[in-house]
Amino acid sequence: MNPHLDDLVQTPIPTRHGEFILHYYSNTIDDKEHIALVKGDVANQENIPVRIHSECFTGDVLGSRRCDCGEQLAMAMQMISEAKSGVLIYLRQEGRGIGLLKKLQAYNLQDQGLDTVDANIQLGHLADEREYSVAALILESLQVKSIQLITNNPKKIDALEELGIHVVKRIPIEVTAHKDNLDYLKTKAKKMAHILFEPKK
Repeated sequence: MNPHLDDLVQTPIPTRHGEFILHYYSNTIDDKEHIALVKGDVANQENIPVRIHSECFTGDVLGSRRCDCGEQLAMAMQMISEAKSGVLIYLRQEGRGIGLLKKLQAYNLQDQGLDTVDANIQLGHLADEREYSVAALILESLQVKSIQLITNNPKKIDALEELGIHVVKRIPIEVTAHKDNLDYLKTKAKKMAHILFEPKK
């Protein structure tokens, strides 16, 4: 059976970054509730700014400083709002795909000296178990023709292009490093090939 996605509800959501249309999706791939925040008219448009953001309860909701997720979410919404059009896809794949429980256990391992990658591996997982087929289906559902991907992760671009999404360019989204997230950011750059710590132009 081919993967299937349904856009069940669309509703306006006013935010501090402007108003978006929230799309609620059901799907046959993972039975999770994924959403997209859409700004402006994106159907049949080229070069649409897109952020594919994986759920991070601790960063997105609680404002945890252990990661850069919450700051990236806010920055991406602001970037899309300023561009007057774009899509933020919010995928329910917590903890780079390992779930909230295992992510919190990984935090404790990090406090014992492991980095974010080795902690996941110690728990029997891959460094990154995220998957982007639902995101590709959402972009197809919205009829977006090509995108500018807001990311620091080249592997995310590769994954989307393998799924048939035309990525025209990468838009960096680098948050400020501080004592609580510096080791985390360094590990993402060193072990996960994220493009970080580039000189500001």
